[in-house]
Amino acid sequence: MPPKVKFSKDEIILAAVSITREKGIGAVTAREVGAALGVSSRPLFTYFDTVEELKREVYLFAEDLYRKYVLDGLKLPIPALGVGQMYLRFAREETELYKYLFLSPPDGVKGSAMAVLRLSQELVRESIMRIYHMDADTADKYFRDLWLVAYSFTTLIVTGECPYTDDEISAILTEFSLSICKAYKEIPGLPDGNFDKDAIFTELVQK
Repeated sequence: MPPKVKFSKDEIILAAVSITREKGIGAVTAREVGAALGVSSRPLFTYFDTVEELKREVYLFAEDLYRKYVLDGLKLPIPALGVGQMYLRFAREETELYKYLFLSPPDGVKGSAMAVLRLSQELVRESIMRIYHMDADTADKYFRDLWLVAYSFTTLIVTGECPYTDDEISAILTEFSLSICKAYKEIPGLPDGNFDKDAIFTELVQK
């Protein structure tokens, strides 16, 4: 009688990740994972009580992979823009993992998009403070604004509705970066919301 084929926990998780990448997280079932490994669904339940536990591991895999993209972005000449560019790349290259991480996380995980924003802020804060000569609070708000713009682009990308090329998106992000940086530095009180918006708008529209 041939020996039983055994699979490690990591191999089962990677099989689930592969299924997610190809078909989306909804396709991850015990039967699909077993088929991907060439066995029955039984090995899965050696390590996981439920399929939902396995899906949570896929979520953690996606989270860790995204962190690696962010760290690669930090190595680019302008780290804040680099992170934005790598965020967009993650959406293009790992569309289904992006959806699971940001748009449809597992039950019990709330505010995942905002949690990842905070993680990204922590990673880029020091470089923004150094390059743009901002304090920590202003640096966080500056990156928050850029990230929200990037988030809108990635949502368009993963839903197949983005009409812009990578070059066009990069140009738009650069415009926002310049505009936000200039505004935060030249409008007293803007970063903390303590400014006279009516007076500033009146002055701007008269130019």
